[in-house]
Amino acid sequence: MAWRDSRRSRQRLLLFMSAIVLGIAALVAINSFGDNLARSIDDQARELLGADLTLSWSRPPSAKTAKLAKTLGRDRAYEVSFASLVSIPKTGGVRLAQVKGLEGNFPYYGTWEVQPASAIQTFRQASQRVALVDDGLLVQLGAQPGDSVKVGNLSFLIAGRVTKTPGQAAIAATVAPTVFIPNQFLASTGLLQRGSRVAYKYYYQFAPGTDVEKYVKTISARLDKEGISYDTVDGRKKQTGRSFADLTKYLSLVAFVALLLGCVGVASAVQLYVKEKVTSVAILRTLGASGRQAFLIYLIQTALMGLLGAVIGALAGSGVQLVLPRVFSNFLPVTVETSLSGAAILGGIGTGVLISVLFSLLPLLAIRNVSPLRTLRSSYEADLSNRDPFRWLVYLLVLGFIVGFAYLQTKNFMLAVGFTGGLAVAFGILTLLGLGLIWLVRKFFPASWSYVWRQSLANLYRPNNQTLILVTSIGLGAFLIATLYLTQGLLLGRVELSASGKQPNMVLFDIQNAQIAGIRSLVTQQKLPILQEVPVVTMRLNDINGTTSAVRKNAKDTTAKTPSWAFTREYRVTYRDTLISSEKLVSGKAPYQENGAVYVSIENGFLDRMHLKLGDTLNFNVQGAPIQTIVGGTREVEWNRVQTNFLVVFPSGVLEQAPQFHVLMTRVPDNQTSAVLQRALVSNFPNVSAIDLGLILKTVDEILGQISFVIQFMALFSILTGLLVLASSVVISKYQRMRESVLLRTLGASRGQILRITALEYGLLGLLAALSGILLSLVSTWSLARFVFEVPYQPSTFPLVVIAFTVTVLTVVIGVFNSREVLVRPPLDVLRAEG
Repeated sequence: MAWRDSRRSRQRLLLFMSAIVLGIAALVAINSFGDNLARSIDDQARELLGADLTLSWSRPPSAKTAKLAKTLGRDRAYEVSFASLVSIPKTGGVRLAQVKGLEGNFPYYGTWEVQPASAIQTFRQASQRVALVDDGLLVQLGAQPGDSVKVGNLSFLIAGRVTKTPGQAAIAATVAPTVFIPNQFLASTGLLQRGSRVAYKYYYQFAPGTDVEKYVKTISARLDKEGISYDTVDGRKKQTGRSFADLTKYLSLVAFVALLLGCVGVASAVQLYVKEKVTSVAILRTLGASGRQAFLIYLIQTALMGLLGAVIGALAGSGVQLVLPRVFSNFLPVTVETSLSGAAILGGIGTGVLISVLFSLLPLLAIRNVSPLRTLRSSYEADLSNRDPFRWLVYLLVLGFIVGFAYLQTKNFMLAVGFTGGLAVAFGILTLLGLGLIWLVRKFFPASWSYVWRQSLANLYRPNNQTLILVTSIGLGAFLIATLYLTQGLLLGRVELSASGKQPNMVLFDIQNAQIAGIRSLVTQQKLPILQEVPVVTMRLNDINGTTSAVRKNAKDTTAKTPSWAFTREYRVTYRDTLISSEKLVSGKAPYQENGAVYVSIENGFLDRMHLKLGDTLNFNVQGAPIQTIVGGTREVEWNRVQTNFLVVFPSGVLEQAPQFHVLMTRVPDNQTSAVLQRALVSNFPNVSAIDLGLILKTVDEILGQISFVIQFMALFSILTGLLVLASSVVISKYQRMRESVLLRTLGASRGQILRITALEYGLLGLLAALSGILLSLVSTWSLARFVFEVPYQPSTFPLVVIAFTVTVLTVVIGVFNSREVLVRPPLDVLRAEG
């Protein structure tokens, strides 16, 4: 019976199926293509480290740990680095540089860009004394490949100019432009003397598929105990900022929105389909069919069409995600390896069938209550107005499905509940607006207006009106599209902030108090901005909770696990009462003073490594003067944001009189400007050192640029899909007004009048729905900005106007297009076709 009944309605069922096809195609394409893009970016993110894992230390580890370091991974490279003055004999230029003795096949990931390219192979052979030198250093000292650079007692031929360096340590650890020399010649330079501050590092490459993060956890306790720092790809991604985590959240949100748009199409299509089938159901009831049988007939129809639509949608989505990289291959910023995902396809099909059944149940439940009297009295409404307890069960199932799907996408239950709650509130508000519009038009109907206006306004509340359905479906679609666009703006703002375009790339440090005014003047004369200036105080840690390094091993206190290096290292701290843009409060408060006590803020990861907690007391030695402090708060720091980030921050009013130096940050547009500034510094302030971060930031910029592309592409793809789903919802609604328009033609209405009536009706509905959805999206994106992505919220109004205009025009155009049969064919032909 389901098959036979569908013969007369297959065109309309195909429209229902289109909502499934579009929604599932979007879901599968976004999940598959998004996963491929994210995986490609994840692979290329190794460029930020140059390896799968690095271990670094500044003092020799134990023999056991040293042996372990030499056996990890499938392959490894070794680096010894220290700061030293280097000179160019040809020009006589002298510059503080970071000398790195390197052996092995570094980098394992990413491109080490050297001019000429053959210089890399010459360097790795290490059969002669050759060096690779940062481009900035060559510009500053007026040298070029083919010249020589003197490092200690040895001179090295400059084999190549380094223009891009992957695998550099965190920006905070960089102290000068780099000169790379083969490690075997390092000892002969005579610079490795007793007391030299030397850093040692291993770069490791592991076999494909190795869970490096999991492995590191097994040896992290031993590494922490010996003061060995380690870095993984995941750790470096976190240092790059929260852009990678934001990308994952955003792709999950996009897939969630794609599914909801499909649900909107399904619900609106079935609602209209059921209203048209009421007479057919009444006839079946007259012939002896039970309400349950009638219900199952149409449930089978929707389930089968849903299955077919889901299969087509999954295949279409897979095709889209395979074709797109080829279509966009000329300007994709990242090489995308695509492959068909069986899990994504099966998941899409299963989800399609589930939503086609689940979101059809509410309108289909009404079929069970259709009375045989409907065959005699089409206006009989009592059978559909009775309360049905099963409706509450369906509401719970729909709610559970949305929460469950949101959780699968976000892996965060509270976030899933928040998404679902926001969606329910939006749906409720849109429903109330639709009902309110019907009440207002009926209550305050403008009887004196022209016929066209009266007819179009009356259509908003007459029987079989489309007001509630279209305001809800179009409004919800506009809400989701605007939310997606505004969220894209939030994340692109974050990526731009993390990229070097707005960050300093030149750091001046070791500025004494008496020199700070002169340095400011020098930078200003060069027409360069002063982006940041902070004081730095050097100190050591005497004891924790009254326990010193000497006795802590025998004391039963909370600091028993504190590593010994915590008491031997030198701390460089600053003082301020607020957090800066690269910091986020994790617990407690920003640095403050209270009742004479000094409460400091500790970087969250450092707090964990030190095995500290809020309330612990730290006694610092500031060049002979003890200062007692209390751990009052913890911060999460984005170390790869070029800011003066610190492990420990004091409040103002404590260290102002302590011996200190200053750090000043500026931004230079090119290497030539950098060289001019540094030459002026050497002449006027020889003790002041400069850090040029241009080469390292270039690598970071490329990764963030790829993230930016993914965000923009996914937003555009999803918005276009959303517009198509909205279009299908409006197309389905044409059957609601077909008979009314035919009757108007029969009574003598002209084509122009019918056209204007239709345009006004759809225009009012589209404009109200679009504005309502956009207002709701402003509230929702404010919530996302504050509680999910944790960024400032400054929405752009012009794109919202464009979205409102586009949705309204699209609604009017499709609504008028729906009426073309009435306008171009005789009324009797249309009635016969519809009958």
